[in-house]
Amino acid sequence: MEGNPHSVLEGMIIAGKAVGASVGYIYVRTEYPLAVSNLKLAVKAAEEAGFLGKKIFGSDFDFEMRIMEGAGAFVCGEETALMASIEGKRGMPMPKPPFPAERGLFGKPTVINNVETFATVPVAMLMGVDVYAAKGTEKSSGTKTFALTGHVAHTGLIEVPFSTTLREIIVDIGGGVIDDDGVNRGADFKAVQIGGPSGGCLTQEHLDMSLDYDNLLKVGAMIGSGGLVVMNQQTCMIKIARFFMQFTQNESCGKCVVCREGTRQMLELLDDIIEGRATAETIELLEELAHVVKIGSLCGLGKTAPNPVLSTLKYFREEYDAHVFDKTCPTGQCEALSRYVIVPELCKSCSLCARACPVDAISGSKGVPYVIDQEICIRCGVCMDTCKFNAIVK
Repeated sequence: MEGNPHSVLEGMIIAGKAVGASVGYIYVRTEYPLAVSNLKLAVKAAEEAGFLGKKIFGSDFDFEMRIMEGAGAFVCGEETALMASIEGKRGMPMPKPPFPAERGLFGKPTVINNVETFATVPVAMLMGVDVYAAKGTEKSSGTKTFALTGHVAHTGLIEVPFSTTLREIIVDIGGGVIDDDGVNRGADFKAVQIGGPSGGCLTQEHLDMSLDYDNLLKVGAMIGSGGLVVMNQQTCMIKIARFFMQFTQNESCGKCVVCREGTRQMLELLDDIIEGRATAETIELLEELAHVVKIGSLCGLGKTAPNPVLSTLKYFREEYDAHVFDKTCPTGQCEALSRYVIVPELCKSCSLCARACPVDAISGSKGVPYVIDQEICIRCGVCMDTCKFNAIVK
């Protein structure tokens, strides 16, 4: 839409000719002004060149293109919610059937596809079906655009055949994993979250797995929007699950109780784990609730919202156990579970940390190493910032 909008228009014109449609809508979030601007310019240019409008190329085929700017609701990625939004209604999913191909926009039969799919149509036709299908895998042919980001040296949009592995994307294309400071390459890979906010997390054992629709579904992930968020060993997987759960909970339209209340309760359970209030029952309830939301939600948002939780529970269960049973975060990212400790060999008994502590959790005397009372400590980190001898560790 931003760099080559005519490819989307051409694919939609072909689709319109194929199904007998005379009007096409491109639904784009208003937060992407460059996409909106370039699409409008492309539509105008296509109309002036005779590619759009009445009697295209002197034929009896008419096709009009309309740009619809959405308010940015994530749920409008679901096709029935998208159509409701175009019709001027609140973007909320509707039960199916009827499917859009039977009764869709304004009650008319409607074909809905992602812009990436439409942009691929002219390419596949020019290359020839057999040549295009030879790329990728048997069941997932062609290429896919991924948005590569996170703890990786080179971020950005990439297009690769479906047969490409995660290792090739992260190492060969992305330049390898980096640390939190974004400087040192060669940091240890921990996980990659694939498929957008509702995708699943994959681990080192999946690095050489061929990326396609079937393989990802088997391991609890999905292609989805093509988002790839790379994470190093310093990443807390429970906080990652909470981050994506927060997003999907905010974006839930609230129509079905299972999604509206289920995602909220899952978010609260994750907060309990991160803040040290969880018990063994918390994990059991979280897992059970995730399956309920996945099965009982009306649309794809709710059905896929638990994926980050379920995949991290499956592949990083030891981190959940450490948070719940040992009351510690292995990565040190969860402040409520952090423990600030004074290393006796490095402590100079200067008392700077004790004077800076806002809750008087540090005690000691001259010539004797100071200690931190973990029961009183609020884990604010002031002591570590104050110490001139790096004697306090987290």
